[in-house]
Amino acid sequence: MTPQLPAQESLTVEFKSDRNKLSDRDLIEAITCLANTEGGELWLGVEDDGTPTGLHSSRSQLNYLVGLVAARTAPSLSVQVEAITLESITVARIQIPQARGEIATSNGVYLRRRLKPDETPECVPILPHDRISRASRFGLTDVSAQPVAESTLQDFDPLERDRLRQCIQSYGGDRPLLELDDEALDGALGFTRRQPDGSRIPTLTGLLLIGRETALRELVPTHEFAFQVLAQEAVRFNEFRRFPLLKALDWLETNFRPYNPEQEIQIGLFRVPIPKVDMSAFREAIANALIHRDYHQLGAVHVRLEDEALSVSNPGGLVEGVTLANLLTTEPRPRNLCLADAMKRIGIVERSGRGIDSIYRGLLRFGRPAPDYSDTSNTSVVLHLATADADLKFLRLVVEEENRQGKSLPIDSLIALATLREAKRLSAAQLATAIHRTPSQARKTLEVLNELGLIQAHGTNNRTYTFTPTVYQATGNQAEYTRQAAFSALQHEQMVISYVEQHGQIRRSEVMDLCRLSEGQAKMLLKRLKDKGAIVLEGKGRNALYRLG
Repeated sequence: MTPQLPAQESLTVEFKSDRNKLSDRDLIEAITCLANTEGGELWLGVEDDGTPTGLHSSRSQLNYLVGLVAARTAPSLSVQVEAITLESITVARIQIPQARGEIATSNGVYLRRRLKPDETPECVPILPHDRISRASRFGLTDVSAQPVAESTLQDFDPLERDRLRQCIQSYGGDRPLLELDDEALDGALGFTRRQPDGSRIPTLTGLLLIGRETALRELVPTHEFAFQVLAQEAVRFNEFRRFPLLKALDWLETNFRPYNPEQEIQIGLFRVPIPKVDMSAFREAIANALIHRDYHQLGAVHVRLEDEALSVSNPGGLVEGVTLANLLTTEPRPRNLCLADAMKRIGIVERSGRGIDSIYRGLLRFGRPAPDYSDTSNTSVVLHLATADADLKFLRLVVEEENRQGKSLPIDSLIALATLREAKRLSAAQLATAIHRTPSQARKTLEVLNELGLIQAHGTNNRTYTFTPTVYQATGNQAEYTRQAAFSALQHEQMVISYVEQHGQIRRSEVMDLCRLSEGQAKMLLKRLKDKGAIVLEGKGRNALYRLG
């Protein structure tokens, strides 16, 4: 199948005219520019506006381009080249992989690609801080473990040390840390690096967690966070701070609580709080933004409460290997490993590294939409937590089931129930997309819920699932169950009638295969259609078949 020419240039697509024969230097620079960003493809013989004008007459053979790129890049870059005919015009499509390290031209030029404010791409030089930022994104270096030049132990704040020890007690961190003196604690949490002369220098992690605010302003100028409350386009709160991280988390929570009203409902023996934003999800979202941000990129971590959602954003895109399609299942890959490990040991974030589960749970159990990461880009991670009214009947269903089991529902099960609440009917393939797993894994989740009596299956092979009548009754939506059950029955009837119209007849075994029904279910379906006069039975036993009535 012939590849389609993209509609326009983007971060991963470049058009280059070849009417006047593009110089080797310009070609190599454009290729390394793509390789040093996200990879992509360069279409040679295409104008900037996307019009194919063809290759220069001297490019009768394209195979040499592979060798040219390898010879003119350092380290050598391997690309794929193919000739593509578009409207009788031949152009070259050069596929370029994303490089893990920086690729330079043989002239020593390092370039990367970025989008301008008008969304058109451009190539710009790779500066020293870009290299460090890129290496941390690929997990090639841990910036947070590196000593900070010109910093001293005097830059640590004794009050923040006390706060750290209090946090370990309050949040259930590693209690053995409390038995260590300051020097041993610094070493255990990676707050300092010992030099050849025996002296100790604070690391980025140390300064971020227990550094003085004045030191942070001077030595870590990229560290900043903001809390904003915008209601009906009016600014009710808007402050920027550079506090060390533990103080930052306390400050943000304290200032957020007045804007986070809470009600309660009685479920069984328990009173269940219903906040506008679940505080566990709030803490985890903010801690993740502060821990995983790119500290070599300017820009504040923004915590913004608006009319319909709480938004948390941080500079630096997702690290290599983490995508929006595997957030729920990929292994934790922190950009700042030392900082992330220290926060886990203090007890601030999940020890398992699966804090995203807490964020999902903090929304879904209240019947609110799932966390929304759709505005995330290669330069920033953006999370929206909806503040819609809670679905009290759905919350009651979840809490009662968790109380019955004596434990929280697995996150996949909670996502399945939440998805079914919106979609009404669900297949394993649909759930697989929502939980970032395979259809077989999704099917296991659905079957467990089926066995618990929360949902019921329809069909045998390509099964679909709905809530059970009991659940619909508990949520006050009996009519929806009737609609779903009737939909399934009517759909099967129409499928059988359509089959007979096309083929003139149908047998019971064919009904079982067509509608994915058991023998008993197929028999009942055919009897129902026969009683309606839609079909008639001819023959008996193995020779029995049905025709239109």
